[in-house]
Amino acid sequence: MGLAPDIIETLARARADLRMGVPIVLTGPVSVLAVAVETVSPERLAAIRALGGTPVLALTGWRAQTLKARAYDGDVARILVPDEVALGWLQALADPADDLATPMKGPLNSARDGDAAPHRAALQLCKSARLLPACLCVDVADGLAFAARNGLTAVPLALAEPLLLAQNALHPVVQARLPIEAAEAGRLHVYRPEDGGEEHYAIEIGRPDRTAPVLARLHSACFTGDVLGSLKCDCGPQLRGALAQMGAEGAGVLLYLNQEGRGIGLANKMRAYALQDQGFDTVEANHRLGFEDDERDFRIGSDILKSMGFTAVRLLTNNPKKVAMMEASGVAVAERVPLKVGENRFNQDYLATKAAKSGHLL
Repeated sequence: MGLAPDIIETLARARADLRMGVPIVLTGPVSVLAVAVETVSPERLAAIRALGGTPVLALTGWRAQTLKARAYDGDVARILVPDEVALGWLQALADPADDLATPMKGPLNSARDGDAAPHRAALQLCKSARLLPACLCVDVADGLAFAARNGLTAVPLALAEPLLLAQNALHPVVQARLPIEAAEAGRLHVYRPEDGGEEHYAIEIGRPDRTAPVLARLHSACFTGDVLGSLKCDCGPQLRGALAQMGAEGAGVLLYLNQEGRGIGLANKMRAYALQDQGFDTVEANHRLGFEDDERDFRIGSDILKSMGFTAVRLLTNNPKKVAMMEASGVAVAERVPLKVGENRFNQDYLATKAAKSGHLL
């Protein structure tokens, strides 16, 4: 390898650029300039308009469904952007915060010709950058030369597509003894993903037998619940309950995965909370934002467990999908151990939605 970034490093650059409001260029038979609507400035929007061409607003199928716009590409809608609209129009289509106040945002016309692959890739990059999945896109001639002239990150679409939803390699960074309230015999392992994303952690209690199923939990980070003690979810009590049970048994592994808000990030999770205050449930709020019910990748957990030498678990979970994922990823689930804690008057509807729409066994 020379000094130039490889495709994984290029994708990491592209995510960082999108978060900063800098456009990227997806190159292929047709090259597309893409910028995140959430972070683009009026000045950059004006510069994009000056390029000519016909800009489109790429949205996910879920967001298009809320807006009653045609998604001719199934999971992607390409909304034609009228000449006269300002940045506020784009932001109103991307962010559902004022949907109830101003429900009629159309008429919205969608493109049906051409290849939506670059737009789909741009939306996936926005998601993995923890931004709203909404991109302003415009075709550009000779994408590589255009990117070079303007100092923009060029992402070869053919190389990027297989990686956008692929399992990302994890590497152990360090481990050290960490006495905690639940168990003085604690050890923290830090794992770093190859794509420059958030690190993930394994809290090992005692000295678990690698030849027997280990008591384990896959816990997704929840700043509001784990740190602030939020009553809107059951995450904090689940975290502490799982560690306490491992401490009582003398052995276990808790995987703390940095996939806040079911994988949409804290800012989008707060947007979902605001929508819940308007009367939408958890799943409906995610869909209105343009996300799937759950954007997490639990393969991360199975990878960490296998790297630590575990091949079988007693899984602390109420979520049957976690059991199926572990089995599919090569970690045997000898037992599902229920973890029913933390219900209160503020989260009863949230828990009911998890049971009714996500299949949780509560």
